Amino acid sequence: MASEETAAAPESGRFRFELATPEALAASGDYGLVIVPGSEGDFGVLAGHAALISSLRPGVVRAWREAAGGLPPDEAPEVWFVTGGFAEAGEGRLTLLVQEAEPVGEMDAAEIGQLLRNAREDLEDVKGDDEAARDEIRAKIALLEARLAACSEQKN
Repeated sequence: MASEETAAAPESGRFRFELATPEALAASGDYGLVIVPGSEGDFGVLAGHAALISSLRPGVVRAWREAAGGLPPDEAPEVWFVTGGFAEAGEGRLTLLVQEAEPVGEMDAAEIGQLLRNAREDLEDVKGDDEAARDEIRAKIALLEARLAACSEQKN
């Protein structure tokens, strides 16, 4: 998603970060460090990062406005749960294009837990050899488990 704002200069120790869903821009600004849930594992982006494109798995994005020496500062990061998508880094910019992005602090662990219990019951209720239905429910369960883990991690 293109922005009319220019990328931050790498010498400033910051870069332009945008987190976009099909519906809205969830975050946009200059950041010092962003940790992203890549499909092959989490990776961090700092100012001056080499160009890369990566697919994303469902997980947590953490973003700090400042990063001293490439390390997360003592300040709490901004944290979002994303349901997968793509990351593109390069030229003083990181763009995440995701299906959904929700601030972890706004997620309701009790509600997610109930949805997870319901999905597990739905899986048990699938009749016969309907593997397509089972696979769909298993994918839903995996996403709900990732959401619940993000809530639990945020509380720690």
